[in-house]
Amino acid sequence: MRLFAAVVPPQAAVDELAAEVARLRAALPDRHGRLRWTEPALWHFTLAFLGEVDEALLPELGERLARAAHRHPVHELRFAAGGRFGDRILWIGATGSLETLRGLARSTRAGAGRAGVHVDDTKPFHPHVTLARTAGHVNLRPYTEELAEFRGRRWWVERVDLVRSHLPASGVPGERPRYETLTSWPLGTRRVG
Repeated sequence: MRLFAAVVPPQAAVDELAAEVARLRAALPDRHGRLRWTEPALWHFTLAFLGEVDEALLPELGERLARAAHRHPVHELRFAAGGRFGDRILWIGATGSLETLRGLARSTRAGAGRAGVHVDDTKPFHPHVTLARTAGHVNLRPYTEELAEFRGRRWWVERVDLVRSHLPASGVPGERPRYETLTSWPLGTRRVG
């Protein structure tokens, strides 16, 4: 099964960001349909992409991720400041207890590795939520400029979710992946931020 470990923002923060994205889309309409906007229900911060994981590894993986989560305190985040990866991906970043979030990502990746799951650690953790992907050339700079000053409401990271990604299988153009949370582990109780 195709898995990733993630921080999923609370609904109030998602709703606020969705309103900002709607404003952005109205201000900068995509007249050629080259932007594929992600659905708010799919928004998350990926801590570790685990790829295809053998079901036999799930018990050990669960124990390791539970330990990783418990080592880190509940901490504050806010959606903030848009960015882009070239002209391929438009994203929103975060502000708040980013060092704590980075530590949680490191622990999650290390725990998965100790459970026998291959984790690609070649790219540094860059906390972001993908808002849109491009199909063809799109200048994303105006979108990032519009998002530059955005600061969302404060929210608390309280758990790590293990999520299964069901890739589109119907062949219908525009079909999106579906995410299923398999289990969650609470962070430590002390709050930072």
